[in-house]
Parts: sequence; C-alpha cells; structure tokens
Amino acid sequence: MKRIVVKIGGALLNAPLDELWSGLEELLFGAEVVLVHGGGPQTTEMAIKLDHEPIIVQGRRVTSALDLDILKWVIRGELNVNLVAAAGVAGIRAVGMSGADSRLIQVEKRPLWHLEDQEVDFGHVGDFVQADVTALQALLQAGVLPVVCPPGVDAQGKLYNINADTVALELASAIQADELILVTESGGVLDANQHPIRRLRQQHAIEGVGSGWIAGGMKVKTDIGFEALNRGVSSVWIVALGSVSSKQKGTQLIGGHHV
Repeated sequence: MKRIVVKIGGALLNAPLDELWSGLEELLFGAEVVLVHGGGPQTTEMAIKLDHEPIIVQGRRVTSALDLDILKWVIRGELNVNLVAAAGVAGIRAVGMSGADSRLIQVEKRPLWHLEDQEVDFGHVGDFVQADVTALQALLQAGVLPVVCPPGVDAQGKLYNINADTVALELASAIQADELILVTESGGVLDANQHPIRRLRQQHAIEGVGSGWIAGGMKVKTDIGFEALNRGVSSVWIVALGSVSSKQKGTQLIGGHHV
C-alpha cells in the first residue's frame, strides 16, 4: 500500500482544520498516512506569556531548559492531543506520538557551533541519529493515523528539540514513503514576483535562494523536499491546507530523475 507523510506547520494549527481532515480522509482511502506537526508560533507565544525571551542565533533557536519544558507543554501536551481529538471527531482513528514514544526519533545533543567570532551552545537541541519505526509501522498496518511531533530522545533518555520538518524527512525515509506533502500558509513556492510556481526543479530553487525569493522557512522546506527525492521518495509537494489530497494549489518539487 502507498505510504504518505504529511507535515503541517505550526502557524496553520491556529486555523480551522476541516480541510486538513477531509484531505487526510481522502488520502487514507488508498494509503497509509503519517501526520507530522510542529508548533513554533505557539511555543513562542507561551514563552512571551511567561516573560521569557527566546534566544535566536542566525535564525536558529537556542533551547534552554525552560524552552524545552514549554515545547513539551505546548507541542506534545496541547497541540498533539488536540489534533488527535479533532481527528477522532472527523472519523479518523489517530494516535499521538512524540519522538520519545517507542524511541521513534533518536537524537544526540548538537555540538558547539562556531559562527563567525562566537561559539554557540544551542542547549537542548538535538541532531537526528536514527528512527525506530517499529511501533509506527504497526499503527499504519492497523489503519491508524500516527500524529507525530517533537521532541526527540537520546540514548540516555534525555529529550531534545528537533525541527519538525527534519522529523518529517527522516520518517519519510525510514518508512520508504512514496510521497511527502508539506502543508504551508503560502500554499507553495512563490517566485520573485510572488507568483505561484507549479513545478520547481532543484537548480531553479538554488537560483531562488541566491536571489532571495526562497528564504527562511521555505528554504528549509525546499531543502528537505529535495533531500527526500534524493533518498527515493517518489513525489514531494508543498501545498495549501485545502490541497492536501487534490494538490490543486501547490508546488511539486522535481528531482534529477525527472525529465
């Protein structure tokens, strides 16, 4: 059976998700599906409520002990549970999993980074090591939708923050997914004139990064998407919330094996 990994950005989790559930329901008719989510905006919002200012170094978040606690409270304790409950209302059997459950996402502490003239310790941030998808695959075979979120876990059982886009990539690779779908607010990649791009080749994406019209979170997503294609995922899309199944509004990433 076809296998699909769908990743939804945290910014979309504040919106009504009826279109997400209807799209997933259509996918589940002919495929086993994994849903991955983050929650960056919500964790930042909670940090502000706690009068805690997140530290960002060159666009990368430093995760303190308090930041990690906030991540666990918000992403696993609130967003993940709410998504599973909403899936049930939509008629979809779902089970929530963090990267620590059944040691799904195994990481190691990120080493010190040397950035320009400073040495940066990112704190409780983990780099991916491997995935144990045994329990995940059992859920898929039982017709259940796994809803997966950070954090990851190391060999000593310590929890670490890890980017949800990376989680989606590594799970797609580990379960040999046929398709990776990244759901974004923009509904796809936009060119320099803010026009949607239907099909994006890697060379064009490299040019977009150089010119600045692919940047920030979209650069992360195109990098993840092309890496997925390089690892054997057949199809990668960046789509709008209402196009998870139809792909009506979105960008297909085209790897080197396409002509």
